[in-house]
Amino acid sequence: MSHSAHSEGRTTLADYRTALTAPGSRRAVLASVLARLPIAMIGISALLYVQRETGSFATAGLVSASSLAGVSVGAVIQGRLIDRFGPTRPLLVTALVLTLSMTTLALAIEAHAATILLVALAAMTGLSEPMVGSASRALWTRLLPAGSARNAAFSYEAISMEMFFILGPGIAGLLVTAPWPGTGMVAGTAAMVLGATLFALSPAVRAWGPAPRAKTPLLGALAGPGMRTLALAALGFGVVIGFVEVAVPAAATESGHASLSGLLLSAWSLSSVAFGVAYSLHPWPRRLGLRLPVLLGGFGALVALLALPSSLWALAVLMLLAGAMITPQSTTHSATIEIVAPRGTAAEAFGWVLTAVTLGLAAGQSVSGYLVEHAGTSAAFLAAGVAGLLLAAVVWTMRDTVRPTTPAAPADLVGAGR
Repeated sequence: MSHSAHSEGRTTLADYRTALTAPGSRRAVLASVLARLPIAMIGISALLYVQRETGSFATAGLVSASSLAGVSVGAVIQGRLIDRFGPTRPLLVTALVLTLSMTTLALAIEAHAATILLVALAAMTGLSEPMVGSASRALWTRLLPAGSARNAAFSYEAISMEMFFILGPGIAGLLVTAPWPGTGMVAGTAAMVLGATLFALSPAVRAWGPAPRAKTPLLGALAGPGMRTLALAALGFGVVIGFVEVAVPAAATESGHASLSGLLLSAWSLSSVAFGVAYSLHPWPRRLGLRLPVLLGGFGALVALLALPSSLWALAVLMLLAGAMITPQSTTHSATIEIVAPRGTAAEAFGWVLTAVTLGLAAGQSVSGYLVEHAGTSAAFLAAGVAGLLLAAVVWTMRDTVRPTTPAAPADLVGAGR
């Protein structure tokens, strides 16, 4: 087994150009941008809308959490369906279901329906959000041969997703001030549905037909030991971010500048994008099995330092440093899928990574909230760092599982969109 099987070489800016201008990619890429832009906008818009209508942050939080739970389950189910039938039919069906469920949710919010109904409808909207991200990431293995251009495409997916997480909350905050507070939720849903439909009907995606019938293990993509290692690394990544997403607003509030919390979180996203591009040109460590624990451990160590500052300015500087580790991890997760996912499970494998990150976010946020209330923000930042380092140590012991599960399939090496 060659060293290259375990590692991802550096990419160049020319590789990004090659990837984004590959035959058949343009329409799919543009549609994917439209579909993924609202990914961080819909949930926040719904939370703000529910809070405006009910006057309760508790109800709004339940609705938001229910939607997140739906997304985490839907990512795996849709990923498996996309691998089995190709993306077109699953994405068109989920786009239709999302339209219906979001319309019903908006009507229920307007009617001040019972919380249990709002929670159930929110779960359905999360479950039916079209997983264009999974399909888009898997499409590159069909449009580009293995190598630096495909690695650049994976980096583009991670970097663009980070940009959407920067823009989404800002757009949501702006639209909630519209005459109707549900504007952001509906606008985000419309963009997602339109983008998913255009993506599903683009020639490169329609050329991706059903996979040959094969016996799928119960755990699907997670049956591979390397996938379980990757899922644990993604869980740790989510846990650390979850801690910070609660502790930073708490620190801003304590200092009497609650309005700066969003700016602080945006700061680490901006450094994440900037460093992510540079890192993709010179990734380190070269071996993916080592890169997963090293990046997670480094992230944990830098986040632990956030416990030190006594001013928001110092916190902002350290946030910029810690944020540099975000996109490199997302890019590494994406590159590792190609190595460890069982053949024919690329979309589902990406779904498992999304689910692991989502579960990690939920766990980190809940524990962080408790620590902030009972021990202060410094304790929450320290706990985030310790959690990241402990999970990185476990991933380190599993590093040798990050190896190819099967030889590359011919379909992976031939452009489907020629």
